[in-house]
Amino acid sequence: MNKLKVYVYAICKNESKYVESYVKSMSEADGIYVLDTGSTDDTVEKLKKLNVHVKTEKIEPFRFDEARNKSLSMVPSDADICICTDFDEEFNPGWREKLEKAWVKENPTRVEYLYNWSFDKYGNPATTFYISKIHKRHAYCWYHPVHEILKCLYNTEKSIIVEGIILNHYQDLTKKRNSYLPLLELSVKEDPTDDRNMHYLGREYMYYGRWNEAIDTLIKHLNLEKSTWKDERAASMRFIARSYQNLNRPEEAKMWFNKAIKEAPYLREGYVELATIYYDEKNFLEAYNNLKEASKIKEKTKTYINEEFCWNAYFYDLLSISALNIGEIHEALENSLKALELNPDDERIRNNIKYIEKALKKPEK
Repeated sequence: MNKLKVYVYAICKNESKYVESYVKSMSEADGIYVLDTGSTDDTVEKLKKLNVHVKTEKIEPFRFDEARNKSLSMVPSDADICICTDFDEEFNPGWREKLEKAWVKENPTRVEYLYNWSFDKYGNPATTFYISKIHKRHAYCWYHPVHEILKCLYNTEKSIIVEGIILNHYQDLTKKRNSYLPLLELSVKEDPTDDRNMHYLGREYMYYGRWNEAIDTLIKHLNLEKSTWKDERAASMRFIARSYQNLNRPEEAKMWFNKAIKEAPYLREGYVELATIYYDEKNFLEAYNNLKEASKIKEKTKTYINEEFCWNAYFYDLLSISALNIGEIHEALENSLKALELNPDDERIRNNIKYIEKALKKPEK
């Protein structure tokens, strides 16, 4: 196999605690190039000690696409493969060999690979989807101030999936994301026809509790000509429903959850979230019926749309309690046991199992 020149590039600011683990994970590359956008800790010093190529430049006003394009420009022009990563991400070992083998065989311009965006408290992947930030050196450029995307500059893009390359995301939950909202507003202002960032902006308004703005923006997303991906459309509908829930308008929330189910009936999320409304209303039969429909969906899609709570202990616990309240005791036990298997430290679930087992032992009248 011919030796390819493989380089990693990144942007950073105050990432001192991640430097060693990041560099170790990326060390299979021929070099690491980092644009530091204004660290006030010892990030730059640590990187230089580990022989990382570092350049410092403040970008004002800051936008992610400009920062990433500047970091990409640091990569040597004779690079065969460029890999964009963040400091809270780590590849599973052996990624370089898998990448080179596929690259030589297929001659792509871009590679998709598995991304574990989040993990449960036991270290198991929770939200998993494919991303594609491995690409040729001269054919690509980053666009959008935030939630930036990598676009091919030519019409000859060839993308392949390389199974076995896995990137893990270990998010720093202490970091604030207060810069995202103004950057998303800017992104939508720059391109009001972009469906992806319109969706993200509506979601961000929801995160901030700006319910009416979330509803208005998400409806705009649904009305865009480019808004054709059913999974994302269903997510917008669910977020509209959540906003109506928080405005104490449950009937409108139910209507939008039902719209989400109709839009993407192959996803659990709409059924589960609708079930939670009925559960809160103590309408356990409707909660149970929707959760049973969700349980028929066995495959968790590998997109960022999937929600962890539809597949973890929460789902089976909710189904168990709903089943118990409509007299389906055996099914209640079965699902409580599944919930405990996924969350073995939960004492409440353990006590529920004892209660259900006791109920099963009572003689019928």
